[in-house]
Amino acid sequence: MKPQQKKVLIRLASAAVLVAVAVLVWLELRPNGLGEGFASANGRIEATEVDVASKLAGRLLTLNVDEGDFVEVGQVLARMDTQVLDAQLNQARAEVRKAQNATRTAHSQVALRISEKATAEAVVRQRQAELVAAQKRHQRSETLVARNAMARQQLDDDLAAYQSAQAALSAARSQVLSAQAGIEAAQSQVIEAESTVEAELANVERLQADIEDSQLKAPRSGRVQYRISQVGEVLAAGGKVLNLVDLNDVYMNIFLPSQQAGRVALGADVRLVLDAAPQFVIPAKVTFVASVAQFTPKTVETASEREKLMFRVKARIDPELLKEHLEQVKTGVPGMAYLKLDGAAEWPQELQIRMEQ
Repeated sequence: MKPQQKKVLIRLASAAVLVAVAVLVWLELRPNGLGEGFASANGRIEATEVDVASKLAGRLLTLNVDEGDFVEVGQVLARMDTQVLDAQLNQARAEVRKAQNATRTAHSQVALRISEKATAEAVVRQRQAELVAAQKRHQRSETLVARNAMARQQLDDDLAAYQSAQAALSAARSQVLSAQAGIEAAQSQVIEAESTVEAELANVERLQADIEDSQLKAPRSGRVQYRISQVGEVLAAGGKVLNLVDLNDVYMNIFLPSQQAGRVALGADVRLVLDAAPQFVIPAKVTFVASVAQFTPKTVETASEREKLMFRVKARIDPELLKEHLEQVKTGVPGMAYLKLDGAAEWPQELQIRMEQ
């Protein structure tokens, strides 16, 4: 046998020994026969996924992160082109100034109408004085005519003057009413102008909000899983740009038969052992137990059929623990979950928490 072939065989034998040792270690560490106080099932590490999407249709201007980057809540991840929104905002601000000017004009009209009313009221007082004087002259004329001390023509002239003063007073009072109506109309114009100002200011705020929303920010802290869109693409409203994984909400979903699921309490202790790192035992807590069975037969008649009922149980890893090992968190990794069904039961040695090598 050639020396080179011997080296290859030695390497293959060494690799086989290493594989055997790894299997033995896994079998040694893997807990078996935990007893009635425990349950186990396999599952995969999962995390809440969040899509970062554009609120409005537009062109993707910049993309500030790459796949695998860690991001903090509120961090600007991408920007949409806002040229059209900026132009609309400038127009809206001009409309605000126009409406404010119309408001000032309307206030001036109110002041003018108030002045006209004051003038009309002064005329009313003048006409009232003239009417009183005309009435007194007419009364004196009637007395003098009755005594034949004045010509009847003078009485007729005084009567005409009295009636004319009454008519003038009525006209003056009408002017007051007209001035009051003008005031109310001007005040309505003020209200309308002020409403227009409020509407235009609201339009400005809306456009500012749209511009702010065009900066796509991280809704949660986590890791960029993948980029969905690229710079320069035109997106529809709601177009997805990035997909984030929230590493503060990492969990494993497992399925237990009805007899075990019925004994699982919310907050119960869980231990996770991942295939990729069997030397670690990760603590978790039960945060959800399904009230509806999965894989349920259409009809459940017998005890054997009821045993087929499987209920989803969610075991969530403590977010504070995740923060300490953020770089090592990976989703999709398979493993085993061990649940404590009996609160008084003690975890075996192989399931004591081990987070450090």
